[in-house]
Amino acid sequence: MKRLPPVGNAAGVAGSVGAALLRYTLDLFEPFEAQAPVDTAQAAPKNIANLTPDQPFVAGQPLQQAISPAHYAHPKATREVRLDGAVVAYAFARGKRRTIGFAVGPDGLSVRAPRWTPLAEVDAALQEKASWILRKLAETRERQARQQQTQVVWQDGAEFPYLGQTVRMVLDAGHGFAAKGAQLAAEPNAQGVLPLHVALPHTATPEQIRDAVQAWLMRQAKANFVQRLDHFAPQLQVQWKKLSLSNAGTRWGSAKSDGSIRLNWRLIHFRQAVIDYVVAHELSHLRVMDHSPRFWDTVRSVVPDYAELRGSLKDPTLPQW
Repeated sequence: MKRLPPVGNAAGVAGSVGAALLRYTLDLFEPFEAQAPVDTAQAAPKNIANLTPDQPFVAGQPLQQAISPAHYAHPKATREVRLDGAVVAYAFARGKRRTIGFAVGPDGLSVRAPRWTPLAEVDAALQEKASWILRKLAETRERQARQQQTQVVWQDGAEFPYLGQTVRMVLDAGHGFAAKGAQLAAEPNAQGVLPLHVALPHTATPEQIRDAVQAWLMRQAKANFVQRLDHFAPQLQVQWKKLSLSNAGTRWGSAKSDGSIRLNWRLIHFRQAVIDYVVAHELSHLRVMDHSPRFWDTVRSVVPDYAELRGSLKDPTLPQW
């Protein structure tokens, strides 16, 4: 499986070119978990501020030391360190590796180190990478805050994106339309919003509404993906064999050398051009089994602005399912 770099900080390549079956997968985040608890971190270096929030400002001291430090905590944190005034609790694990590795994901900072590496060396490496770590942690926190603001409340009148447009749910138990479960209006209303009539009463639970809307979206996604696969496959001179819908939280698509394509149904939230990029990306892997310049030239042959569209996949405002 080949990972399509996405909504993220680490891109990986799994599998072997010589394997009989190659998969290529997009991965926005792939955080690892700590393997076992370890000792707490050593004392912070002397140049790190240790003021508590209730201490008064002292004239002449750096502003960084006068404010409350930012705090980041991994849910499986086993060590803690101060980095440029911020307190970072991180998940730490040792393993069979040659260097110290850092990863910042939705849960926070994870660190892996060789079994023989002294903790003092780990602390030194953290200080050296402090700027990068804090920038990524801040970006992740900001992204999560925006996601919370766009969390869908599953009730009458709730809105969500569909093919780049805003759709508003209208619970309509007495519907007269022929479509299964829900039907989208042909034209937007005066506010530029497309009404989606859902065949449920106003007494429906949030779970019932969410499931009905998700089922409708998945049907639309499958029909859309099939049409775009059929559109791009002849242009790339490849043939796809099977389409499966994915519900992965961090992967947008994958392809196997036998012609099987897997696409995340949540792509239906994006505008059509972004969907086309992912479809073309996966189909291109049926010709080029890596992410070499030749592969990207193949993608570019059908989606010239793929680089810009690729960046759109990092949109943090998509509904959380």
